[in-house]
Amino acid sequence: MSRRCELTGKGPMSGNNVSHANNKTKRRFLPNLQDVTLQSDVLGRSFKFRISNAALRTVDHRGGLDAFMSKAKDAELSAGALKVKKEIAKASAA
Repeated sequence: MSRRCELTGKGPMSGNNVSHANNKTKRRFLPNLQDVTLQSDVLGRSFKFRISNAALRTVDHRGGLDAFMSKAKDAELSAGALKVKKEIAKASAA
């Protein structure tokens, strides 16, 4: 399972652990990923995603999964999320 947010594309970053003696060793900063189920109002069903906590807050701020997907960039979405976005766009157009 990849450590990448399905909605924002946020992944691991690298940096240094810095000791009191100022010794530096490489480390990874991992995103805070959660398994969540989000409800689509347009389609009337729910979808499971593995997204970061920041993405979950953004989905709530924008007013739900449908509103988030309408503004989301295709390059940041995973293959599954892109499929959901196209379904939502098709259902809302009709």
